[in-house]
Amino acid sequence: MGHEVEQILLARGHSVVSRIDPVPDRGDSSALKASDLKGCDGVIEFSLADAVAENVRTYIEAGVPAVVGTTGWENARDAVQNEVSRSEIGYLVGSNFSIGANLMFALTEKAAAIINSFPEYDIMVQEYHHTKKKDSPSGTALTLANKIVERNRAKTEIVTECLHRRIEPHELHVASVRGGSIPGIHTVTLDSPADTISLTHSARNRSGFAGGAVAALEWLQSRRGFFTVDDFIADLIARSTEQ
Repeated sequence: MGHEVEQILLARGHSVVSRIDPVPDRGDSSALKASDLKGCDGVIEFSLADAVAENVRTYIEAGVPAVVGTTGWENARDAVQNEVSRSEIGYLVGSNFSIGANLMFALTEKAAAIINSFPEYDIMVQEYHHTKKKDSPSGTALTLANKIVERNRAKTEIVTECLHRRIEPHELHVASVRGGSIPGIHTVTLDSPADTISLTHSARNRSGFAGGAVAALEWLQSRRGFFTVDDFIADLIARSTEQ
């Protein structure tokens, strides 16, 4: 991901001041220090969950905004948010920075709400990923499922396991398939006795995630406080509908 981010930064006219990577010969430094951030306009972090809480203190010390795509640090979220709220930096977090995936989230929210007026339509989620993916279902699939449950009155429970019974009307089924080298395919299906509507996002590679992270850092430059990728995407959508 670091290589993808660097390529996109350079393609968009930015320069890379410092690369931090614990693996020898991959970066300019193996451990993050405030001095590494001298001259930086911002940081993009894809690291380990255990490092997030310590890294935010370094960003605050250096006075630089940060976009963080690291996942698995939810137990430290309140502490990190408190640190940011007492600082002057902008800090934006997210588990998926793909612009396309976030547009998929927005479209799914709308679709789940619209079919409240059309009870003949049922809704479900399916995702495909490569054989090396360790989690199932994917974080993106769970995000889609949670957005559906938030907006659709008929669905109140997410079911992710293989069903050996009839599904209940209030259950939202999230099915996962693992195989091949698929970067990620997520489909939300709306089905009625008369027809089927499908929303699908297919990731071809990691460039979409890296590009979204770079765009998020550009958006963050004039802002201070704690933000999520949802805030960033919602602002872009609002601007597009105003035009």
